[in-house]
Amino acid sequence: MGVTMDGTKQQRRGNTRQRIQDVALELFAEQGYEKTSLREIAERLDVTKAALYYHFKTKEEIIVSLFEDLTKPIGDLIEWGRSQPHTLETKQEMMRRYSLVLAGAEPLFRFMHDNQGTVRDLRIGDIFKDRMRELRDILIDPEAELVDQVRSVSAMFTLHAGMFLMQDLEGDSEKRREAVLEVALDLVTQAHRHAGRQD
Repeated sequence: MGVTMDGTKQQRRGNTRQRIQDVALELFAEQGYEKTSLREIAERLDVTKAALYYHFKTKEEIIVSLFEDLTKPIGDLIEWGRSQPHTLETKQEMMRRYSLVLAGAEPLFRFMHDNQGTVRDLRIGDIFKDRMRELRDILIDPEAELVDQVRSVSAMFTLHAGMFLMQDLEGDSEKRREAVLEVALDLVTQAHRHAGRQD
């Protein structure tokens, strides 16, 4: 945990609903979503099943709630991006902010990656795809060459891939995040310059 994350981590600990989400994700990662019961989540939290029920009736509800919590900052980012001028600075700032959103949601992304069937059944993947399209539409210049449109979209996927593929690389996770972000920023910058913009 970096220094900057400590504050939010503390806040999360004090919030029962978020503690349930965090512990559920831990258990899903350890023993699989299918094999984890609400009772086990309650036991690890050291609360009664009734107390857990007050917040969530099913495992599905926990995942959907986590998903809504993740897509909210992405939605806020999209709103911000749409209100900004279509400059290189805006696109670079969007990449920086998106990189931080993803870093905060890493356990959930791992869950999505490992439980694609569940993600499909709960239809949360569809919501996520819509958000990705909206982000993409802010990043690409419709009049740009196809290769530059691909560069812009690749910048987003560089950030996604960075989360999964870089985990087992040596070194500090924040340094890895910065390295991945630098590559994403390079792609966005290159695409923008080629589009003949002089912002």
